[in-house]
Amino acid sequence: MKIASYLYRRKSALLKGLVLGCTVWLTVTVLLFMEDRRITPASNDPSAAGGYQQQQPIAAAQRRLSDDVDADNRLLDDEFPLEGGVEQQPAAPVIVQQQVGGAAGLQNGEGVLPQPNREGANNDEPGRKVYGEMGKPVVLPANLTADVKKLVDEGWKNNAFNQYASDLISLHRTLPDPRDEWCKKPGRYLDNLPQTSVIVCFHNEAWSVLLRTVHSILDRSPEHLIREIILVDDFSDMPHLKTQLEEYSENYPKIKIVRAKKREGLIRARLMGARYASAPVLTYLDSHCECTEGWLEPLLDRIAREASTVVCPVIDVIDDSSLEFHYRDAGGVNVGGFDWNLQFNWHVVPEKEKKRHKNAAEPVWSPTMAGGLFAIDKKFFERLGTYDSGFDIWGGENLELSFKTWMCGGTLEIVPCSHVGHIFRKRSPYKWRTGVNVLKKNSIRLAEVWMDDYAKYYYERIGNDLGDYGDITSRKELRRKLKCKSFKWYLENIYPELFIPGDAVASGEVRNLGYGNKTCLDSPARKTDLNKPAGLYPCHKMGGNQVGLLPFFYDTEACFAHSIVEVEPVQYESTNPVVKFSCLLRILLTLSFWNDDSFYF
Repeated sequence: MKIASYLYRRKSALLKGLVLGCTVWLTVTVLLFMEDRRITPASNDPSAAGGYQQQQPIAAAQRRLSDDVDADNRLLDDEFPLEGGVEQQPAAPVIVQQQVGGAAGLQNGEGVLPQPNREGANNDEPGRKVYGEMGKPVVLPANLTADVKKLVDEGWKNNAFNQYASDLISLHRTLPDPRDEWCKKPGRYLDNLPQTSVIVCFHNEAWSVLLRTVHSILDRSPEHLIREIILVDDFSDMPHLKTQLEEYSENYPKIKIVRAKKREGLIRARLMGARYASAPVLTYLDSHCECTEGWLEPLLDRIAREASTVVCPVIDVIDDSSLEFHYRDAGGVNVGGFDWNLQFNWHVVPEKEKKRHKNAAEPVWSPTMAGGLFAIDKKFFERLGTYDSGFDIWGGENLELSFKTWMCGGTLEIVPCSHVGHIFRKRSPYKWRTGVNVLKKNSIRLAEVWMDDYAKYYYERIGNDLGDYGDITSRKELRRKLKCKSFKWYLENIYPELFIPGDAVASGEVRNLGYGNKTCLDSPARKTDLNKPAGLYPCHKMGGNQVGLLPFFYDTEACFAHSIVEVEPVQYESTNPVVKFSCLLRILLTLSFWNDDSFYF
């Protein structure tokens, strides 16, 4: 009786406890259920969960990366078979189209930065201004508020381009069609083109730019040709690239996300993407691109006709400030080259190459590629040894792949019928460990393996300071097994336009006989001195910027060339009609004499 009386008096507290307990239990159950839906692959049976069809989530791909990071880097080893390639991954799980759901903001393509125009959530809604359509520029008003100005500055700081302008533009914005009519002719491309895995590597990329890259691929590619889009996250730490990106990507079955467990750099990130690619062709794009109509078929067509052909689209410029899309027609296509500092450059299509074609829109041979945007047969890529696993972060990998493509039996082409826009930044917004010159190390490995005796011309420009560039035994063995041609063959047959320093009339420092005979023509290398004219500095006998060439005499003038000292170029032709020189400085022949390593004036 006492117990009943006690319980009766405490009934309010008991009810409260019961309600609280039920609430906690229900909350935990819902959270566990939602987490299970996000991480665990759902059944492909449409009857499951009341007929709700769910995508096999991108987390499945991430779990395959959960092994020790060294296992991921097996692809980076040098022991590539000459045929067959790397270990084949299990077939990708069957993915069923998921009904579109999720946060309205994500589906509407809102950027990370707040937008000033918030009258409507969609471009089609009244009151919402449309920005950037048909590739037109976004012009911000001069009288921005202090808050908006702060956001604009923040976008520039984090990305080295105008993120605020990008966030105003639709993820599905329209672009002009830059293709020549020759490209659109029916029957131009094979009917049975191979599928491709598009690999996009990113690190702390802006939301709108990354997703506009993805949607331009999806929107302007035949669906049956895209096997998958693999987004490789190189250890980003920005929140929008975590759960927010995963939840957004669940709406698009072709998207997979793989994540590095530490900062790997572009080269290793690309190899991670290749490991999880299941299509016979790999297509690499940067994470700040926009594909135009008909971009993919011309690339796949060339590979379908010859698997050893490596192809690059025409890279159009997306302005880093206004996001305006600039393009050129087939007549303005350039091909890739390099200088003896092993820096990539562009130059016009040589006359001998033009004569091989009836139409300017036909694919043209290119000595090198820029490296960010290209397609390659997966087995051929593996046969070539993919990238040198001794390369760090980025730099030099484009020249290495270019050299060995040509020297080891392949062909490298620029395809004018394929156009992809790219944001060219004036600086890198990312930070790396200091004290390591990775570009120099990569370039030395490249020169040692592929350039034979011509490597000395690069070494002269770095003061013959090779340092520790690691073991290259396996890379030289790869070249031997592939029976690759010599670098001399490459220069004579693929890039005869490149001047060979050994053919110069004279070379060395330019020394002033005045001021105590101790000053030389030089260009300072500090960032603050970029684009400033060359001047007189103390001679140091270490080469570098103080090394110049006197390639030939031209009437009463001499042409002095140096690829680092940048002044207004003057075009000359030598007595050999094939060879042209971009001379960076003209010196009158009041030059009285020179010895083995110095010019005097």
